[in-house]
Amino acid sequence: MEEIRSFIAIELSAEVKLALSRVQEQLKAYSMASAKWVDPESMHLTLKFLGNIDSGLTGKITAAMEEACRGIHPFSLEISGLGVFPNARRVRVVWVGLTGETETLGQLQKRIDDSLAPLGFTPEPRAFTPHLTLARVREQATPDERQALGRLVAGTTMVGGGSLNVNAVHLMRSQLTREGPIYSRINSVVLK
Repeated sequence: MEEIRSFIAIELSAEVKLALSRVQEQLKAYSMASAKWVDPESMHLTLKFLGNIDSGLTGKITAAMEEACRGIHPFSLEISGLGVFPNARRVRVVWVGLTGETETLGQLQKRIDDSLAPLGFTPEPRAFTPHLTLARVREQATPDERQALGRLVAGTTMVGGGSLNVNAVHLMRSQLTREGPIYSRINSVVLK
């Protein structure tokens, strides 16, 4: 069987992608060259990274997703606030946060994590922090560059991020290319 790199995610609306690209443009104007900006068209909210899986497992993974989604109704999130991981002195990731029905989102993510454990997927040991990645800082970035980016993010106010109506969860395929990853849907589970 073929191995595929995959993850489970919530896709973003065109409105949200446009708002995120505007924030990126605002930050790019003042930031360093050693940040790699994520293409807004490929942005998504990852609920579970699966890694390389046997393509024959996709049916079982979808069934586990269906079980996890049972009883969870469509919900809404708001795009809000900028932040960095791990901290403003050693920036590795620039992200946008989410507000709104985050308890429902957290419950959905935990149920997906738990439902996949019997298939051999290790539950995430860290607490789920819902975010959308805007940029990753390249390894060669200096400490001064990382701190400058941290100050820039701290001093930037995000206006009008938009809302995200969550009504489905998707099993996605990730194909890595020189131009960047290409994502495609394998299966979807609709929230009812």
